[in-house]
Amino acid sequence: MSDQGPVVRIVDDDRAYLVATARLLRAAGYRVETFSSGAELLEKLPADATGCVLLDVRMPGIDGLELQKALARSAAPLPVVFVSGHGDVPIAARAFRHGAEDFLTKLATKEELFEAVERALARGARERAERERRRSARALLDTLTRREREVLAWVLQGRLNKQIAGRLDLHERTVKLHRTAITRKLGLSSVAELTRWAEENGLLPDLDRLAKPRPKGQ
Repeated sequence: MSDQGPVVRIVDDDRAYLVATARLLRAAGYRVETFSSGAELLEKLPADATGCVLLDVRMPGIDGLELQKALARSAAPLPVVFVSGHGDVPIAARAFRHGAEDFLTKLATKEELFEAVERALARGARERAERERRRSARALLDTLTRREREVLAWVLQGRLNKQIAGRLDLHERTVKLHRTAITRKLGLSSVAELTRWAEENGLLPDLDRLAKPRPKGQ
């Protein structure tokens, strides 16, 4: 089921803390869901989930650090704020190393908790927008034919039409036609615009692999 907006998901096997924290956050205007285990969260988490996760470290079954890694591997990772009953420095260091937004103790003030949640929600929104932008760019790239992608790859290498024609064993006029199609489909014309678009959307590695000579006849 799709979210209607960002949700703060609290995962803790301490029922009293779970209820109290959920009540506090709801009173502050947040949408909240509670889970007594990492397995329950993973089972019920929508594929298009938004928001963040407040996570205890020590829990039976999947512990907090394992759950953090599982969330990071998902299609839509959610920022994690650890809220632990133990101020364990080595564990906090591991959590931050794997991308935790914050690591609080359960004695943290409500202001500290709200601040961490706000940062996590803002980060989640930024990262979601970035994923959407990259997916859209990939879909746009997929509208190009294989040959158009090859021409684009060489354009990004700074090659002239004549050089690209030689690399791909094409007539120079054919290269020009491909470049016109690329401009029309992507809505970008200059080499600088194309390069910036490919770089910002993580497409350069795939295109770089196409920028190599092909044996004649292929």
